Amino acid sequence: MKKIRLAVVLLMAAVLLTFTGCSKKEAAPAAAAEAAETQTFHIGIVTGTVSQSEDDLRGAEELIKRYGKVSEGGMIQHITYPDDFMSQQETTISQIVALADDPLMKAIIVNQAVPGTTEAFKRVKETRSDILCFAGEPHEDPGVIQTTADLAVNSDFISRGYTIIWAAKQMGAKAFVHISFPRHMSYETLGLRRKIMEEACKDLGLEFAFETAPDPTSDVGVAGAQQFILEKVPQWIQKYGKETAFFCTNDAHTEPLLKQLATYGGMFVEADLPSPLMGYPGAFGIDLTEEAGDFAKILSKVEKVVVEQAGAGKFGTWAFSYGFSLSAGLGEYAKRIVEGKASLSKISDFYTALGEFTPGAKWNGGSYIDANTGVRAKNHVLIYMDTYIMGQGYLPTTDIEVPEKYFNIKFTD
Repeated sequence: MKKIRLAVVLLMAAVLLTFTGCSKKEAAPAAAAEAAETQTFHIGIVTGTVSQSEDDLRGAEELIKRYGKVSEGGMIQHITYPDDFMSQQETTISQIVALADDPLMKAIIVNQAVPGTTEAFKRVKETRSDILCFAGEPHEDPGVIQTTADLAVNSDFISRGYTIIWAAKQMGAKAFVHISFPRHMSYETLGLRRKIMEEACKDLGLEFAFETAPDPTSDVGVAGAQQFILEKVPQWIQKYGKETAFFCTNDAHTEPLLKQLATYGGMFVEADLPSPLMGYPGAFGIDLTEEAGDFAKILSKVEKVVVEQAGAGKFGTWAFSYGFSLSAGLGEYAKRIVEGKASLSKISDFYTALGEFTPGAKWNGGSYIDANTGVRAKNHVLIYMDTYIMGQGYLPTTDIEVPEKYFNIKFTD
């Protein structure tokens, strides 16, 4: 698979303007006020709640800071879907579709695009074909979400299936434990990545193991799922050893997993949806109030605490939050398309919009290609960033050439 290489590098002025200090605190309200005065269209963004996907929600809040909320005359209408979205799928669909009742609505972003998003987009398009529909990190299979989304974006579940294992080996891991549950493993994106990880472990000489944990959307809820992880990690460390890298597919599992790995040993390459905010503040008791919005300072503080408490070279992340950047980046891209400053047919315009929120970051990615048909999707892209290891620095995962065989592994094999 030939991948589209990209590097997003912005000037330091953009870094200061977007992410740092008092300039942001002063400029954001002014920008929102100006947007309110000149507003001619609205953008809707749907995310999970703080308990399920905080980073996604914070990205929506960043858009509100820049462009104001609809209720105050601004551009952005933000809503959240239920935590138990699997049992309240019709509620989620109705929430998304209701955004199209606003005659000024010109784009709807759902991040993460949980089950039901495809049907919601279908209903939106039936009455409002002029509305752009963007799906961030869709939970539905690629062939499903591609039927209604104008653009779908996933973290590169194919390349990362290999690069995460490669990174684990560089960290000194001898085993890799994948933690998930049946619902997630039924998704093509997550199930295929697990198969690639298992194959990569064979090729790179790591033991692969799969452990099942409760689904946070089930009857046990988030609290029950997290308690399970807290209780199980000490047993898993005893079973697999401290030279083991752990990975979980659910955000709610991440914090208790990190907390126990810091206490009992083990390694963590990066989260399913990587971010220095994903799990680390809660697991390590880190207050990031003063650093809010400044990812350089956030990463620095998180790294300092993690290394002090757990040692260097054992925990990793992406330098910028994937969920935050994707919510904000898709919103920015939609805004530019509506304004005529970007094109839906030029994916490079999306990368430029994404770069507004990830200054200096190095990305890799490309169009999704169906392993069964070999067809390259025009409206579905996969992206990933270099892995940052606390106390050691970047691993050049975006420079790694993923062997062709991994792009030919099929979900149904």
